[in-house]
Amino acid sequence: MQPLFAEHLHVGRPNVGDRGRFLDRINGALDRLWLANNGPLVQEFEARVAAVAQARYCVPVANATVGLQIAAKAAGIGPGDEVIVPSFTSPATPHAMEWIGAVPIFADVDTETVTLDPHHVERLITPRTKAIIGVHVFGRPCHIDELSALADQHGLILLFDAAQALGCTYHGRPIGGFGDAEIFSFHATKYLNSFEGGAIVTNDPDLAEAARAMRNLGLDEHREQTYLGINGRMTEASAAMGLTSLESMQDFIDVNRRNAMLYQDGLAGVPGVTLRRQAPGERANHQYVVIETDARDAVHDLLLEHNVLSRKYFYPGCHDIEPYRSKRARHTPLPLPRTEALCDRVLSLPTGTSIGPAEIAGICDIIRTACLPLRQRLAA
Repeated sequence: MQPLFAEHLHVGRPNVGDRGRFLDRINGALDRLWLANNGPLVQEFEARVAAVAQARYCVPVANATVGLQIAAKAAGIGPGDEVIVPSFTSPATPHAMEWIGAVPIFADVDTETVTLDPHHVERLITPRTKAIIGVHVFGRPCHIDELSALADQHGLILLFDAAQALGCTYHGRPIGGFGDAEIFSFHATKYLNSFEGGAIVTNDPDLAEAARAMRNLGLDEHREQTYLGINGRMTEASAAMGLTSLESMQDFIDVNRRNAMLYQDGLAGVPGVTLRRQAPGERANHQYVVIETDARDAVHDLLLEHNVLSRKYFYPGCHDIEPYRSKRARHTPLPLPRTEALCDRVLSLPTGTSIGPAEIAGICDIIRTACLPLRQRLAA
């Protein structure tokens, strides 16, 4: 069979802004001979991200995983503390907690938002619970009000993994200023990238001060050793790419929105396929186009035959991967039926500036064929 597409179409293909503007920034950094250690580009990026998130403080970091680790330690999470997290997320979320000695406790999600189910979270709270980490999955916000109420009631730290949610809103407010802190990702696969990078955003001055020192080997602004730290600093090159991406942020979102509408039209009426929707009435970045179907594996395999690299985000659930699977009784005290059902049905499709209407129409045709009964498919 001849593939429909000669070149591969990828999920998470990087968006690139104005190359001239990026190179100007790089040349400026080279002229200044200031390539790391909180240079002027990192400082400018910090201010710009804080403004987008409408948060008081932003601490740029090398990547979102180290951002989660630093934010957790700055907030007071330590070895042995139980932290409730969703299983339906990137492994980076629980791994960041396990890496600092905390104990991820996996909770189920609700089927509408595919984010943490507050009722399930409440059942998991014990005297050993220290924190809740919500994840804005596919950019759709968590049940922030309900999780905040639980955290307040039980005296818990509340963090949000906002890796996929820059530019989205909750009740009209930008993601970034909720909980004790939120963590963004600017990895190359995100719609707005800094090659590799992340940021901790918060309204808590003490948490921001601690995070700022911890990312810099524990040194405060006077270069005095005040915390146990690591090297989590963002480079000037990453900040240059991040600033250039921010200048094209709305253009990227507009393309993503157009692509989402094209997929919605192209997949209308395809039996057994549901397109995941963004939160009604909220601003969304439309970074991900995600379908649910019982024919997920057949769709994935047929797309691959035509050089379309879709992704089974997220599969398997984190509770079914190591090191958590071997210690299920510790990490997964309650069943996670909704998570397990989702993991077998979800598929993320290519979007972003690297594909257009013709490619999306072809992808929709492939999905339609994959969802036909086998007899009809062979006849076609």
